[in-house]
Amino acid sequence: MFFSQIQNLGRAFASLLENIGYTNLTYQNIIMIGVGCLLIYLAIAKKYEPLLLIPIGFGSILANIPLSGIMEEGGMLYYLYFGIKYGIFPPLIFLGIGAMTDFGPLLAHPKTFLLGAAAQFGIFATLLGAIGLGFTLPEAGSIGIIGGADGPTAIFTTSILAPHLMGPVAIAAYSYMALVPLIQPPIMRLLTTKEERKIIMKQLRPVSRREKILFPLIVAILCILLVPKASPLIGMFMLGNLMRESGVVKRLARTAENEIINITTIFLGICIGATMRGETFLTLVTLKILVLGVIAFSIATASGVLFGKLMSFFSKEPINPLIGAAGVSAVPMAARVVQKEGQREDPSNFLLMHAMGPNVAGVIGSAIAAGILLAILG
Repeated sequence: MFFSQIQNLGRAFASLLENIGYTNLTYQNIIMIGVGCLLIYLAIAKKYEPLLLIPIGFGSILANIPLSGIMEEGGMLYYLYFGIKYGIFPPLIFLGIGAMTDFGPLLAHPKTFLLGAAAQFGIFATLLGAIGLGFTLPEAGSIGIIGGADGPTAIFTTSILAPHLMGPVAIAAYSYMALVPLIQPPIMRLLTTKEERKIIMKQLRPVSRREKILFPLIVAILCILLVPKASPLIGMFMLGNLMRESGVVKRLARTAENEIINITTIFLGICIGATMRGETFLTLVTLKILVLGVIAFSIATASGVLFGKLMSFFSKEPINPLIGAAGVSAVPMAARVVQKEGQREDPSNFLLMHAMGPNVAGVIGSAIAAGILLAILG
């Protein structure tokens, strides 16, 4: 009887060992846990997109702990992931962004809308490059959208076109958004002269409340009629902005720009991190996506600056071509980089508000580009 109990105890102990995460760790798990810790370090120590990188990094850690079952059916993140799988979280993020966005600089200088459009060239140029590297058309579309430097748009597009690439695409999109201050300045300096960077632009005209109220209505109707597939992003973006500018639903606007976007950001980030399983993330495909992503972002920056130079050449009023770099939709980081680069040459040059025009135009442009890709490839 005694020996029988000892044997049972031994089997129970062996079963316990089999169900301990330590005994089931693979080298892929260890690497991805390290990647998760690195993302958290960058968020805290370097302040690179901390609102996203902290939950993404922690999600990666959770997903790579063996036997946690957190992403399996019945696990908590399995159900939260429905918000990404069915395209719910990105439009909610856009609702909050709309409630925080001031379209005044864009309305005061409508020409800068063209700079936001020009920066989307990186999306379609990288799409061709991805096809050349052997990706399918839907996969290439998901990779190309990284060039818009808009994380929610990249996630929304990828969830429909290539959900199996969600982890690498999301990480690339948010990483390059965080690295805007490192990636953009060398490109901006390479493509402009010192004299061009010193150009001081005229003060923007005041924009009336009526203009600000009508703008989201008109843009929503015209853009969605043009690209119906972009309706979830454009529609929620403009609804958030309308709530902000109307002045009669301040409580709803505050909720959109605070509680809704904050809660959604947590869920979005941790679910993205949970897709970064070692066995699927540590592949040559991921490396290709990361390389193509930085190429996409660089081309988008360059095309915006070059179009800014073109506008400056033909315009009767002074236009600093640096503001073209803000055509990517990394709001407001890209605009701040433009401001910094302008003051690098002339401390009295204030380009921030001028750069915000193409910056918010870039958000609209990337959403329209995503709608086009979904209409063609979806």
